[in-house]
Amino acid sequence: MSQPSSTVRRALVTGGSGDLGGAICRRLAADGFDTIVHANAHLERAEAVAAAIRADGGRAQACAFDVADGEAARQALEALLADGPIQAVINNAGVHDDAPMAGMSERQWKRVVDVSLHGFFHVTQPLLLPMARTRWGRIVSVSSVAAVLGNRGQTNYAAAKAGLHGASMSLSREMASRGITVNVVAPGVIEGRMTADTFPPETLRQLVPAGRAGKPEEVAALVGFLCSDLAGYINGQVIGVNGGMG
Repeated sequence: MSQPSSTVRRALVTGGSGDLGGAICRRLAADGFDTIVHANAHLERAEAVAAAIRADGGRAQACAFDVADGEAARQALEALLADGPIQAVINNAGVHDDAPMAGMSERQWKRVVDVSLHGFFHVTQPLLLPMARTRWGRIVSVSSVAAVLGNRGQTNYAAAKAGLHGASMSLSREMASRGITVNVVAPGVIEGRMTADTFPPETLRQLVPAGRAGKPEEVAALVGFLCSDLAGYINGQVIGVNGGMG
């Protein structure tokens, strides 16, 4: 699914410095995208992902800004757009701040919603018109099985991610005539820095019909396909990658 050099497209992956985001960046770069690896505060992590992509022969650069800060996001995106339109945006940035809702603070609620849901608007909205002028675009937001099934202690996270579902379905209707698709990928339990401690093997066997955690590359493979030309008629969908959880 790689693209010829004469039609190189640019992709921005928010939260690209993490385990899942890094896998998505590597996949898009392997598929021929000029990939922008985003981080919040830790630019060095994004730089490391970008450097690894370049070492493998791909094209990548790093950037850092807070997606929850609308003005900071606007300024960063203006600078990136000076080099041309961004035709694929992967809204992968998100944070957890878990607590039962009865004991959840307003700060915990707002912080999680600010990053996942307001961040989707802050990043995606400025890219829409430049993308539409090219008559081709891919917007993929990374949600969670928690947004579909719910999860104790994550009312804030589930609400923020479920908000992406409705926003994406509506946006898909607005942009479809411009050759732009808008979809959601909803992973289940995925291997990463915290998964082993949170989900020991016996817990995974109870929660996941497949009996294991997913690999970041398995999610990235779906994101890569949704960003390809072959996926041009898949639009407004929420697709789970969860080993059969629901």
